[in-house]
Amino acid sequence: MAFRLPAAALRPLRSSALLKPTAQQTRWRATPTPFPVTPDTTSSRGPTAMVFLNMGGPSTVDEVGDFLSRLFADGDLIPLGRLQSYLGPLISKRRTPKIQKQYAAIGGGSPIRKWSEHQCEEMCKLLDQISPETAPHKPYVAFRYANPLTEHMYQQLLADGFGNGKGGRAVAFTQYPQYSCSTTGSSLNELWKWRQRLEGKAGPLDDGRDGTIKWSVIDRWPVHPGLVEAFAQNIEAKLQEYPPERRDKVVLLFSAHSLPMSVVNRGDPYPAEVGATVHAVMQRLGHSNPYRLCWQSQVGPQPWLGPQTQMSVEEYIAKGQKDLVLIPIAFTSDHIETLYELDEEVIGESGHKDTVKRVESLNGNPIFIKALADLAKTHLDSGIATSPQMSLRCPGCKSDRCHESKKFFAAQELA
Repeated sequence: MAFRLPAAALRPLRSSALLKPTAQQTRWRATPTPFPVTPDTTSSRGPTAMVFLNMGGPSTVDEVGDFLSRLFADGDLIPLGRLQSYLGPLISKRRTPKIQKQYAAIGGGSPIRKWSEHQCEEMCKLLDQISPETAPHKPYVAFRYANPLTEHMYQQLLADGFGNGKGGRAVAFTQYPQYSCSTTGSSLNELWKWRQRLEGKAGPLDDGRDGTIKWSVIDRWPVHPGLVEAFAQNIEAKLQEYPPERRDKVVLLFSAHSLPMSVVNRGDPYPAEVGATVHAVMQRLGHSNPYRLCWQSQVGPQPWLGPQTQMSVEEYIAKGQKDLVLIPIAFTSDHIETLYELDEEVIGESGHKDTVKRVESLNGNPIFIKALADLAKTHLDSGIATSPQMSLRCPGCKSDRCHESKKFFAAQELA
């Protein structure tokens, strides 16, 4: 089992999940493409495709089955060995009706597509202003397990005038601030797979250029000042809801999706990078409150990184500490882990909904979107394809796919 599998996918439903779907079940449509992208004579290096990578989530209850099927088929996320092709469909089929009820409980589907498309569009608007030499910037979203899927995004790139002998620049921008092989690594492996299938056999043009899309990667950004500031301001706003005499004693519980210890022991950098984000946020807050980092969404019988978020809340309450603020530190928008697991299960079942609270997710936060634009401009100005850290494999990595994917992106030559 690997990282970012929704815990709801493998555990029994709670009674609070038995809500009926609402009108919000309406499908979030893909961002329309108003025109094919063509080179802008006013820019020296445009156009540029900005591709947000994320796991994604079903936008409607009807999409849950396909989402789970793809999720359980991913050996990077859920390694089932030689039985993957048999066990994956079996597990996903059995879980679909129950998970549909959980998504119904949060409004009929995940809002992650809505927020991802909004964030990418708004970032591109800022980039057109602050980086005119790489404009126009075209927003795309590529989800690993839900629409818009990576292969559909790549086909749209080709239809919009990138590649197919025309070249062009695209940036794969992970929306996981902290790198894990199970999240960013899996998304990049999928992107590399579809690049090879759709463009891998493209031969050189008459002038010697190869005419394929030139890719670069923003692979991690755990301590970017804008990310830290957005988190810090949201925490400060939530602390204002407590009486002044109790405010500085509220315990801040930073919550991130856990990892199986087998992945941690393989050398995955995720725990260290999450810790770096927490430390940077607490520095920005002036260490105003006591805090701990805990981990959510453990599934299955194998050992996982702990302590678990729900257990931490229960233990603190038992010790008499009832003023607790949960901070989803590894997520950049709301989805099932915030809206259901934290809000409905952890807080809803704590017995202290008036004193156990959750910090607002980043979603459309303008400070966060400005941070995304700053990250992108810095990357575009750097002229490098990947960070030195991305090309380093985990000490215990045995994946040939990971090796080939990293080698491909690191070898990209940018104009």
